[in-house]
Amino acid sequence: MTKDLFPPRIDGRLYLTEGGIETEIMYKDGFELPHFAMFPLLDDPAAVEALKGIWRRSLKVAAKTGFSAIMNGLDYRASPDWGALLGYTPEGLATMQHRSIDFLRDVAREFEGDVENIYISGTIGPRGDAYSLNRTITEEEAEEYHSVQLTTLREAGVDMAWAMTFNNIPESVGLTRAARGVGLPLAMGLTLDSTCRLKSGPTLGEAIAKIDAQTDHGPDFYACNCSHPLEFEPALVGGAWLERLRCIRPNASAMEKIALCKLGHLEDGDPVELGQQMADVARRLPHMDIFGGCCGTDERHLHEIAIQVRRLGEGAQMEPA
Repeated sequence: MTKDLFPPRIDGRLYLTEGGIETEIMYKDGFELPHFAMFPLLDDPAAVEALKGIWRRSLKVAAKTGFSAIMNGLDYRASPDWGALLGYTPEGLATMQHRSIDFLRDVAREFEGDVENIYISGTIGPRGDAYSLNRTITEEEAEEYHSVQLTTLREAGVDMAWAMTFNNIPESVGLTRAARGVGLPLAMGLTLDSTCRLKSGPTLGEAIAKIDAQTDHGPDFYACNCSHPLEFEPALVGGAWLERLRCIRPNASAMEKIALCKLGHLEDGDPVELGQQMADVARRLPHMDIFGGCCGTDERHLHEIAIQVRRLGEGAQMEPA
């Protein structure tokens, strides 16, 4: 494979994403998410201000710690089936996608000059439930289905697309082919459960190897999100596939994922401990350069992750040859 990666891999450059935006807006700010969808909040001025606060706080962490930023947004559920379930026509859903991207750009402009590089990413969620195997989908079906959302994202001018919480190989393959078809760089985000595997059975290494084999190394990179260190650390063993894993966005709590979304309060764990755990991962996998958070995390966790990963890099540079 000889293609250029996106975002560019540059010595000394680290990227930071936002944290667990859904859990934060629900449990800290008190807004409901119908079918876990965030983009309907754009019609609520109070929610928009709360959302701006979330991204501002994460970008302030990036500015203070010298990270570049990748901003993912409100459009995890902005695909045809979920849009219809939420009552949107195809045209209305496309409008909400554009508004979601415009929202991120508006916040990003506030940090021009403070954060060196800010990339805007569209977020792709699975067609079904990310945490159970409640429907099957073929590669061909997935390519056709996800092409709709990806085409709108291309029209909105995003820098890249990021798949979140995918749990099976056929849908991941179809999405990758769809992203290539519309010409968007793709981060393929996979999630692991308490067995340290994808819900559909394969290990993280097996999934990455098979997706790469069936798409000619189609994703620009792989990520793991919505998994606690207890779930993903045992999976980080052996094989060239580890070089393809560029990002981990951990959950703050080891609690089962569906339960986390039904608690009624934020389960935020220990930010300092999570920062230490992610620094340990960065030490084991020094090629990783993209960090962030998922369920239960906020700017406190991002700050601990950023400063501890940054300190690790500075320490390595100061060591004598």
